[in-house]
Amino acid sequence: MLGLKMATDPRWVNIVEKNIEEILVDHAFCEQKAASNAISIIVQYPHYTDLVQAMTAICQEEMEHFDLVHDKLLERGLKLGFERKDPYVNDLSEYLRRNKTNSTTEGMFVNKMLFAAMIEARSCERFKILSEELKDEDLKSFYRSLMESEARHYTTFLGFARKYANGINVDKCWQEFLEFEASLMEKYGKTETMHG
Repeated sequence: MLGLKMATDPRWVNIVEKNIEEILVDHAFCEQKAASNAISIIVQYPHYTDLVQAMTAICQEEMEHFDLVHDKLLERGLKLGFERKDPYVNDLSEYLRRNKTNSTTEGMFVNKMLFAAMIEARSCERFKILSEELKDEDLKSFYRSLMESEARHYTTFLGFARKYANGINVDKCWQEFLEFEASLMEKYGKTETMHG
């Protein structure tokens, strides 16, 4: 369904289980960043009314998820801590910055949508792994409940990329981006962070 070209190494969940605090803190900030991204899209593209409505809904949902993850931290006697860097997200962003075929206004919009779609797709895949492989039953069901909304977000972003592409071959761009992301996954999946 997600189209990802390389699955996360199944051993990743073993790394996560050794430091649940780290994955929850990192996850909380991922939700906050996703909400901030939706707000940024609203600010940049206010003339796409349907996009504004969709991003408003995504922003609200991401902040609800942030609150849920924060509650999981508090239930375990843990604190939020400080934001972590996300090298995976930086690598995706750098790839799109170098993509000169999408240097037009429409192309930059498509890139922004593909960027968000990719992060949602990989997060969804990671949530699925956590929902199936974690020993902690509470967190297993928690990640199962979040997985479905990540999948919806992924399709929302891809849908808007296609809708407002204005002649750009979005499916070709997406396939190339998926290939790049697969090459990245050889160096990720080794830390207890959502994308690490």
